[in-house]
Amino acid sequence: MTDDKGSILSALIALESAELAQYCASISVDGVIAQTADLTLDKGQTMWVSRGSLLAYDDRVDWALRIPGGAAKSVRRMMSGEGLALTHVTANQDGARCVLSANQPGKLATWDLDRGAIICTSGAFVAALGDVDIDVTVARSAGAALFGGAGLFLQKLSGTGIAVVHGSGDFIERQLEAGEKLLVSTGNLALFSAECSYGVRGVGGCRKMMFGGEGLFMTELTGPGWVMLQSLKKVPLAKKAQAAS
Repeated sequence: MTDDKGSILSALIALESAELAQYCASISVDGVIAQTADLTLDKGQTMWVSRGSLLAYDDRVDWALRIPGGAAKSVRRMMSGEGLALTHVTANQDGARCVLSANQPGKLATWDLDRGAIICTSGAFVAALGDVDIDVTVARSAGAALFGGAGLFLQKLSGTGIAVVHGSGDFIERQLEAGEKLLVSTGNLALFSAECSYGVRGVGGCRKMMFGGEGLFMTELTGPGWVMLQSLKKVPLAKKAQAAS
């Protein structure tokens, strides 16, 4: 994590060309309401893509469903809402192009994992390029698991490479000092740095619980670290599937 205030969002959105060249020939984020990522890969370059996020590709792209990290991780990943397997993309020639989408209104952004591991809530992970460990971490408290809105299992991305992530609406950055706390409405947390602690706190008071519109609990993040919020609550995967049927 960098100490420069306000720099995390810039780092999330923009990558240096030297960083990109290790993992893909180019990547651009396009669109306004529901952004897409257009990637060009050289022969032999690969990436993991969240199932359903591969919008379009040319005949220089091969893909298959695979399970990163073996059976144990796949079960935890399924419980985090990301599905048992992921789409594994391989370029069979230079100049292979594919387009990725999160299938929801909002922003796509990239993150260089050399800057640190990140924790993604359900639907925030779109793709990963390079030597990325796609694992699942467990919420540190029972209250967070039951009432935090992100569930018991959260997806953790670490290693060396580039992550493509999604936030519904716009991204909103908050940087937390050691011990500093931030309360977030359920569904508005997109991702956060692995240093942060994740829990819940009751809103307090019967009137707040009944008429406040925020439910019984708020998600609580404790620093040090950075937090990326999303201005719109993400539509749960089950509801998206019902809407499509």
